[in-house]
Amino acid sequence: MMTILRNLGLVLLAIPLLACSPQAADQAPAASTAANSAALSEAGLEIIPVTITTESGTYVIQTEVASTREEQARGMMFRTEMGPDEGMLFPYDVPQDMGFWMRNTLLPLDIIFIDENQTVINIGDGVPYNEESVRSDRPGIAVLELIGGRSAELGIEPGDRIEW
Repeated sequence: MMTILRNLGLVLLAIPLLACSPQAADQAPAASTAANSAALSEAGLEIIPVTITTESGTYVIQTEVASTREEQARGMMFRTEMGPDEGMLFPYDVPQDMGFWMRNTLLPLDIIFIDENQTVINIGDGVPYNEESVRSDRPGIAVLELIGGRSAELGIEPGDRIEW
């Protein structure tokens, strides 16, 4: 009887292992084509092109989208690098007053507030580790963060268009 119980126990232990094996994963249903085609960052965020139109030209930034509350709360915290043509977008469903702080953010950032017409409201200076909020001048629907100083390099100003 003891041998039967021991063998039954081994079989029961093996069942979850079989379910997690690479063979079992190969047999799992495929995810939708749209999900497979979306580019993801190292942080697992979707990457989309964001187009910025200024007086001096049009620029495309490869941008991570922080769409959930958790992703937005984490933002750029603990990141050690960001390329000149990379950014992070924080979209919101309804216009609202926005404020961003730089707790645990190691990189200087330009914080670009965007209104419901997809135009720049104002640009704030995100100083690393600063816990004072950088605020929008009026309600908006999104924030685009770029590496500090990039807005000036591209000539981004209030009234410029940002599309995603």
